[in-house]
Amino acid sequence: MPSVVTHAYVGRFAPSPTGPLHAGSLVAALASWLDAQAQGGQWLVRLEDVDTTRCLPGMDTLILQQLSACGLHSDVPPVWQSQRGGLYQQALNQMIEKGLAYPCTCSRKAIEAVRHLQGQTNPRHGELIYPGTCRPRFDNPPRTLEKARPAGCAWRLRTDALTTSPLIHWHDRRLGSQQQNVSEAVGDFVLKRADGCFTYQLAVVVDDAALGITDVVRGEDLADNTARQIMLQQALGLPTSRYRHTPLVMGLNGEKLSKQNGAPSLDTRQPQAVLAALHQAARVLGLSAVTGNATDALTAWVVQWKSLCASFKC
Repeated sequence: MPSVVTHAYVGRFAPSPTGPLHAGSLVAALASWLDAQAQGGQWLVRLEDVDTTRCLPGMDTLILQQLSACGLHSDVPPVWQSQRGGLYQQALNQMIEKGLAYPCTCSRKAIEAVRHLQGQTNPRHGELIYPGTCRPRFDNPPRTLEKARPAGCAWRLRTDALTTSPLIHWHDRRLGSQQQNVSEAVGDFVLKRADGCFTYQLAVVVDDAALGITDVVRGEDLADNTARQIMLQQALGLPTSRYRHTPLVMGLNGEKLSKQNGAPSLDTRQPQAVLAALHQAARVLGLSAVTGNATDALTAWVVQWKSLCASFKC
């Protein structure tokens, strides 16, 4: 467990150890590190291995080695989500007691069938909006639900039960004013899967609060998760972080560079390769090329980042 956070600014980089870092993930790592340095804050590394079915042995160690080779060092010992399941269960229990979470036995195929009967199109990619099939009535007490919980069910957040509106507003430090109606865009979303794995949404919210994260800097592909996470923060009575979503690195096929579409591993075997990768990531972030070694470059980019943030008042 990291030391108690006392900084006014605490940022984090949270890779999933499903493969090594690549050019796209380095952009997010560099941006989050620069933002923390520019604010005189603290920077943490959290390994998001809560979905153990997707994680590969040894990838966590490799990712930490890649970050170290790039001069990006966590200010406190890294955290592994797979060791924090008790915190996630406590949060889920809290929402069950409040009547904000309920058990669901629907498979993806069943959800698609219901949506088809409703005349809704099932997207090939993106969110499969939950139609509320298992959502209980408000007069069904949460303790009754817990006792009647079927074996092997998932748990969902009921987005209609919060005191605040399902229309979530927030300001992104790069993208500007944002909003999303979670009920319409996503529906009641899963907090714990039927196989017992806690979901990304719940784990991220619980960890960000527990670790004192004030600022989340991450790739733009995660921007549409923000409303769900703010909704969960409200449901659990947790503070809302500030958010900044960075530009994405695109592959030759025009899609986001990712492990899924064969992004090559970040080469950190030689200092020259590390410096080249850092320069490429800096260009994506709108920073200018600088001379010197990786340490010199990082120092210069902190100054540039301060100026960039000042110009956008972020």
